[in-house]
Amino acid sequence: MKFIKLISFLLFFISQLFFAQELPPIVKFSSNTYGAASQNWMISQDQKQFVYFANNEGLLEFNGSEWKLNASPNETIMRSVKAVGDKIFTGCYMEFGFWKRQTNGQLKYTSLSNRVKSKLIEDEHFWNIVNIDNWVLFQSFNRIYAYDVKKNTISFIENHPYIFKIYRVNNSIYFQAVNEGLYEIINGESKLICSDERIKTNRIVEIFPSDDGLLLQTERAGIFTLKGEKLDVHHFVSEQELKPNTIFSAKKLADGGFALGTISNGVYVLDKLGKVKYHITQNSGLSNNTILSITEDVDNNIWLGLDNGIDCVNLKSPVLNYMDDEGYLGAVYASVKHNDKIYLGTNQGLFYKNASKNEKFQFIQGTKGQVWSLFKYNDELFCGHDLGTFFVNGNTANLIFKGSGTWKINSIPNRKNMLLQGHYNGLSVLEKVNNSWIYKGKMKGFDISARYLEINNKHEIYVGHEYKGVIKVIPTADFLSAKKFTILNSPQKGKHFSLTKYNGSIFFAGRQGIFKLNDKTGKFVKDENLCEVFQNGEYISGKLNVDETGKMWLFTKSYIYYFTSGNLNADLKKHKIPIPFAIVNPMLSYENITQISANEYLVGKTDGYFMLNLNDFKTKKYKIKITDINVNKLENPSIRLSITEKGQLKHDENNIVFNYSVPQFNRFIDVEYQYMLEGFQSQWSEWSIKPNINFKNLEPGDYTFKVRSKIANSMTENVAVYKFTINKPWYATNLAIFVYAILFLILAYYIHKAYQKYYHKQKEKLIEENNLLLEIAALESEQELMKLRNEQLSQDVDAKNRELAVSTMSLIKKDELLEIIKEDLKKTSEENNNRNIKSVISTINKNISNDNSWNVFKEAFDNVDKDFLKRIKEKHPSLTPSDLKLCAYLRLNLSSKEIAPMINISIRSLEIKRYRLRKRLGLAHDVGLTHYILSV
Repeated sequence: MKFIKLISFLLFFISQLFFAQELPPIVKFSSNTYGAASQNWMISQDQKQFVYFANNEGLLEFNGSEWKLNASPNETIMRSVKAVGDKIFTGCYMEFGFWKRQTNGQLKYTSLSNRVKSKLIEDEHFWNIVNIDNWVLFQSFNRIYAYDVKKNTISFIENHPYIFKIYRVNNSIYFQAVNEGLYEIINGESKLICSDERIKTNRIVEIFPSDDGLLLQTERAGIFTLKGEKLDVHHFVSEQELKPNTIFSAKKLADGGFALGTISNGVYVLDKLGKVKYHITQNSGLSNNTILSITEDVDNNIWLGLDNGIDCVNLKSPVLNYMDDEGYLGAVYASVKHNDKIYLGTNQGLFYKNASKNEKFQFIQGTKGQVWSLFKYNDELFCGHDLGTFFVNGNTANLIFKGSGTWKINSIPNRKNMLLQGHYNGLSVLEKVNNSWIYKGKMKGFDISARYLEINNKHEIYVGHEYKGVIKVIPTADFLSAKKFTILNSPQKGKHFSLTKYNGSIFFAGRQGIFKLNDKTGKFVKDENLCEVFQNGEYISGKLNVDETGKMWLFTKSYIYYFTSGNLNADLKKHKIPIPFAIVNPMLSYENITQISANEYLVGKTDGYFMLNLNDFKTKKYKIKITDINVNKLENPSIRLSITEKGQLKHDENNIVFNYSVPQFNRFIDVEYQYMLEGFQSQWSEWSIKPNINFKNLEPGDYTFKVRSKIANSMTENVAVYKFTINKPWYATNLAIFVYAILFLILAYYIHKAYQKYYHKQKEKLIEENNLLLEIAALESEQELMKLRNEQLSQDVDAKNRELAVSTMSLIKKDELLEIIKEDLKKTSEENNNRNIKSVISTINKNISNDNSWNVFKEAFDNVDKDFLKRIKEKHPSLTPSDLKLCAYLRLNLSSKEIAPMINISIRSLEIKRYRLRKRLGLAHDVGLTHYILSV
């Protein structure tokens, strides 16, 4: 019997090991992400929807975009946390108290244990905190400390050897004392309500309310029902599956279900009846298998405090994820629902499972290899495969064409018994004969790979080829030959595009945009309305998918789009689902989505698939909050400003960082932010996922910062606003400006006076200069007059010199004439001896006396050239009178021939005399005697 039970358990375990589940999304946070220790003991959410964790290093806070660690007040491990109103109560080793948010957004700790510090028990840890009415209860293994919030007093519940845990159920407080039983606290006193041995010896992890009484979840003994004093075993539907596990944490969920955290086997999520909905382990997406704590937030996400990290399970997400971690399925390239079966075409073959059962996908024998497409036609299913074409019937697949891989299979308008196939090397035809599909033949004259192909009502075939572009093929009536084919100029070739037929029209989607074929012109025309989905770098691939309900799907960087027909015109309506491509993680250019039920869709991924329910894809209204505001000052630590009060900043406190957040924790929903700083910018910024913004070097003035957010396609309920003023520097204040104005007026006055004085001086100076100029002009006129006078005098001197020279020459001529007459008379006298003649000769001798001539000349010369003889005598004292005579004659610029007779010597004697004069004057050889005499 034991052996059979063991075998049954092993078979069950093996089935669980290989049975992959479609699980809700899990957001994982490692210790590196949140920046604290790996262990997290207790979790709570406050009224702002921020989430808090009792971490080994302190109080860990997460606001949806930013993690903050508030160090433990006494540097010990924090074991418990509970948000009550605007306070966050925590407990650690030998310490408990509360944190309260300050106006600057930071938490400040206040110790309560200091009031009873002398009464604390040695090595006491505070493992749990609950609240009821105006009481907050801190539980250690030794006692319970009851803090009255209103009276601000602390009382004790003690005298129990070992208190395992305290519980709040509705409006009652319970605790388990090991080896004693279950107690209820009534009027501040503990009352034993159950002393059953099963309760004494089995630790109660959590107590849940129910219509049948209290449900007591134990660590290893399962669940008991306590009604009155009667204790019974409670049987969950999945009791056998849960029994081998050790439960460490538990939580009753808002929908009536349960979440059970185990020591080494992850978390179980149960429905109201205790049936396992999800069993999530490390192999299926958890960060760790040891679940230390569980809580459910206001959005029905389950937060798990793990032995190594923190996980958030999005229980109410419209997306269920299938992770193929073992590589059983591979990458999903195609999917379809057919005859109540779901088929997956992957890179490892064709798989199926019953749509109505939560079971494992089964491999269809003979289909090993790459599946490219699945095609439904008239309630029949075809598979495009690397080996060729399979006809799929239930869990079997028959190869009806081989020889070339089949990309795609298409119906032919008005040809019910014919199908057109696109292959690696061209096109071929399948034909239905006697209710069986057979290969009819390959289209001759066209050997190009046809991954994408569509046929219009004229039986024109359009083939998409990434390296050639769009090819138009005109086939023969039997589709076995190509009359001709042409490569269209537009749209141009490129990677990751596709062709799809939707509502009778052929669409092209690629990097250039989305085009629609105009059947009349045979040309593709760009659809500007649809092209908007590729704006702002959203293009990833142009792969289009059409489902059975008339939706055309497209995947972009940030969204999954689907298009539906317009109500009043031919324009397609756009709908978007905010699931980013990086999370979807499909095969690029092979994205695929298939309708499974009315609003449920299967989306293929590289590592499995996920299920998408459009009905559940509703975004609740959120509020955005400014979490903190920092002012950065050069070479100084940042200053945190009050979030609730208007900021008054100094002029140099003009670098401001705003942090904001929306407490939204869904993995498949992106939060985008948009801000505006009035006074600095007049328009809203572009949408961004960045939860902060830094403004640098703001000018003094009044500012209003506004930030809003978009979650999925919905705006937040509010716009967060913060007003602040950057004051002017003291030298730019109104008072300073007034003082500047006064100083300016005073300065202007004195400048005016200075200018007046300056211009007065300038005027006087100008007058003086003008007078001086007049004087100068008068002096110049006088000088000119003197010059004229001097010139006149010079002319007069020259004239006198000429007169003197003429007079001297006249004297010379006279003396020469008298000398001739005297000589003639002497001859006559010697002949006649006449006394009268002698008398005449005597008279002539008197008149030709040189001394008299010299005296007359000297007097005249001194009148013309005053003091020359005196000057040259003073300069050359050795000059003789004879030398002075010669100098005077030379001064008159007379030649030797003219001078010789005047001093009654020969010309040669005169030259000798001139030579001697040069020596007395000490003239150099190259200095002219006459030139020197004239220069004295």
